[in-house]
Amino acid sequence: MRFMIIVKASAESEAGKMPSQELLTAMGKFNEELVNAGVLLAGEGLHPSSRGVRVHFSGKNRTVIDGPFSETKELIAGFWLVQVKSLEEAIEWVKRCPNPMESDSDIEIRQVFEMDDFGAEFTPELREQEQRVMAKAAELQKQQ
Repeated sequence: MRFMIIVKASAESEAGKMPSQELLTAMGKFNEELVNAGVLLAGEGLHPSSRGVRVHFSGKNRTVIDGPFSETKELIAGFWLVQVKSLEEAIEWVKRCPNPMESDSDIEIRQVFEMDDFGAEFTPELREQEQRVMAKAAELQKQQ
């Protein structure tokens, strides 16, 4: 099972405050533990929403909205993508994580959809297309 572990933004992350050397060291150690356990697929921190945009979809229309965005607690400051056996295992990993912010913070855990989750609507042809596209993306990543 794959899970996205989402670090929620805080006032300091939205202000662009960089983590301390102590926190970077602790996070590096945590990331090494994830890698050594063979569960880490990806993980990144994100710039504040002031450096981002949103694209609003309304029928065929697309509207680009510049950041920053309100409701800091609803924004994402970073993430890990892990592959573990269960939600409980993902929770145990998150409990070991250093607090990613100087202040109180939240980390959300969400399961990633797998092909089988989509049921009959995800036809054999669509499955083959998805596998082909993802294989090509992986190959392009190797070339970089």
